[in-house]
Amino acid sequence: AHYLHNNQLDTQIFSLLSTLNPDDLAQLTTASKTIKDLIKNASFDDATIELIKAYYDELIDGRDAIRVAVRSSASAEDLPQASFAGQQDSYLHVASFDELMLRIKDVYASLFGERAIAYRAHHGFDHALVLISVGVQEMVHSDSGVSGVMFTLDPESGFRESIFINASFGLGEGVVSGAVNPDEFMIYKPAIRENRLVILGRKLGAKAKKFVYGPKKSIIETETDPKAREQFCLCDSDLKELSQAAVIIEDHYQRPMDIEWAKDGLTGKIFILQARPETVHSNADAQTSLVYSLQGISTVICEGRAVGKRIGQGRARVLKRLDQAHDFQAGEVLVTDMTDPNWEPIMQKASAIVTNRGGRTCHAAIIARELGIAAIVGCDDATLKVKDESNITVSCANGDTGQVLSGLVPIKKTQHAISHKKTPVPLMLIAANPSRAFMYHNLPHHGIGLARLEFIIGNSIGIHPNALLHLDRMPKDIQTQIAKRCKNFASPTDFYVETLAQGIASLAAVAHPYPIIVRLSDFKTNEYEELLGGSHFEQKENNPMIGFRGASRYISDSFKAAFELECRALIRAREDFGFKNIEVMVPFVRTLNEGEQVVKALTHNGLKRGEHGLRIIMMCEVPSNVILAHEFLDHFDGFSIGSNDLTQLTLGVDRDSHLVAGQFSESDPALKKMLHMAITACKARNKYIGICGQGPSDDINLARWLIKEGIDSISLTPDTIAEMAQNLS
Repeated sequence: AHYLHNNQLDTQIFSLLSTLNPDDLAQLTTASKTIKDLIKNASFDDATIELIKAYYDELIDGRDAIRVAVRSSASAEDLPQASFAGQQDSYLHVASFDELMLRIKDVYASLFGERAIAYRAHHGFDHALVLISVGVQEMVHSDSGVSGVMFTLDPESGFRESIFINASFGLGEGVVSGAVNPDEFMIYKPAIRENRLVILGRKLGAKAKKFVYGPKKSIIETETDPKAREQFCLCDSDLKELSQAAVIIEDHYQRPMDIEWAKDGLTGKIFILQARPETVHSNADAQTSLVYSLQGISTVICEGRAVGKRIGQGRARVLKRLDQAHDFQAGEVLVTDMTDPNWEPIMQKASAIVTNRGGRTCHAAIIARELGIAAIVGCDDATLKVKDESNITVSCANGDTGQVLSGLVPIKKTQHAISHKKTPVPLMLIAANPSRAFMYHNLPHHGIGLARLEFIIGNSIGIHPNALLHLDRMPKDIQTQIAKRCKNFASPTDFYVETLAQGIASLAAVAHPYPIIVRLSDFKTNEYEELLGGSHFEQKENNPMIGFRGASRYISDSFKAAFELECRALIRAREDFGFKNIEVMVPFVRTLNEGEQVVKALTHNGLKRGEHGLRIIMMCEVPSNVILAHEFLDHFDGFSIGSNDLTQLTLGVDRDSHLVAGQFSESDPALKKMLHMAITACKARNKYIGICGQGPSDDINLARWLIKEGIDSISLTPDTIAEMAQNLS
């Protein structure tokens, strides 16, 4: 505006625009060229030239061959209702003051390009009120360095206590355009505010290509050096510096931000290039939950036990074995006999899951709830009745019985308000997948009552801990695979500890400031055997469900070194990362001696009960735990009732068998008597008593009964906690 007024161009330009028909392309082209020529042929006054020259000299500081970027910034570029971004010009590699002054005029002139004029006219913006400024920055040599984007929240879930950073070699064009698969980093924002770096997760990107400058300042795509691809392109000090900048920018604008940055390949300095408001999650309504319903009818192919209350649909992929899953596509419906932890990478891609076998507490059911997708288990013959590659709908929206329907039946999703009213007892979450847990941050929870480590070990690590400890004993092919997975860590055991610690910390971040009760690993022998190298350390068992698992594993000579790694990860997350809200839970303690020995082993490995406020909870899931409750409580700070196993062992019902699934009831009088005895014992000793089994998630009447009995907390699956909070408020 100052430039136009000094050159007496404003009246002339806006008069011309007032009579312009933006739909007349010839008239638009002529008007744009006329206005641009007027601006480019005008002159700066002496005071402005002197001011720009002074700042330019300060920027280049006497250095030769310094290039600058001349970037446009329009006053209305990033609005919620309109975006002018990309309509104005920016210029790179400007090499002298004289060229700079010409480029500033070019930027001013770009405000009146054909597209910009037409856009403002069609959207009702007054041409005179849209202003432009020019930012002059030293060129960052990111062509030989690193560049990327960062958000001051998790862009997938909207979790605001994190900073998400993408990074790749070369110019930022590759990351911004999506042409490059970059490295990913998730940083815990509250720690940055305390001048600490806590990395909740990092994922190595392929970074196969990078963008660099070519002839005549063009941008070209080239291959990334193979060795560079295998390394993270940012170190911890870079991540801390970027995260600190992100916090400063967010605090200044008082809202989540989307930031572009670059690291100079010559100097190693990091530059912030651009910042704009994040608009997706900032403007979303986080206080609602989805309720699903069918809007049509179709032929029922098969039925089973419904898991959750969702509906999923897509092309069916019928798999008899895991090795058939190599071409499984995201959004397909997984139809198989049954699943175990090795199926989880496939399950994460599925829109729904259907199994022949299993009850509501089987592996497929547990993971489906965690992923927030529909699942029907115990269908008996789904793999025979469902035709491979046919379109099906998996409905769990109509009670206990789930139906697999032919075709893609129309679905209605209704938003319901999430209640944050006070409930009679704290409601906590059951969670396992660290990245998925970020999606739960807006749910009405008071922490995580059951954090399961199996998902992290099975998916993020995928290697038997003893194979890492005894790497020299492993066959060459396994050694090669382990070396590939551990390549960015000081040692294989560091890979295990750090990856597990980051996963635990991610869950703890979502729970904070409330407690997170982390259950020690509870794989069964057949599940451990499926991990890389596992067959060299696990023996076959006829009934792994009541075999070598839980407490008996931790204190055994064959596993105690692996258990030490687990303890190191907990200490790392609790002490080094600062998540003092982490508590430890010991599963499947059969005898008093086992309980006493596990507590001693935890103490030996640095997790001493009561030290730094650490509570050690025992899962109450074996009948002996209830019968000798007072004696077990001598060694622990309380119980968390694992009603899935307690029901199985009290009623003698295999919870994985669809043949007897109808007799598996956590409301059975025998089980209720067990629950009453456990609660009464803890109350008498003034110890914590919670429940983390599936029962309360499925049955609100059981939840109400537990509250009357005096339960301290109820842990629920993410798909039921919002509705339960509403109904119990």
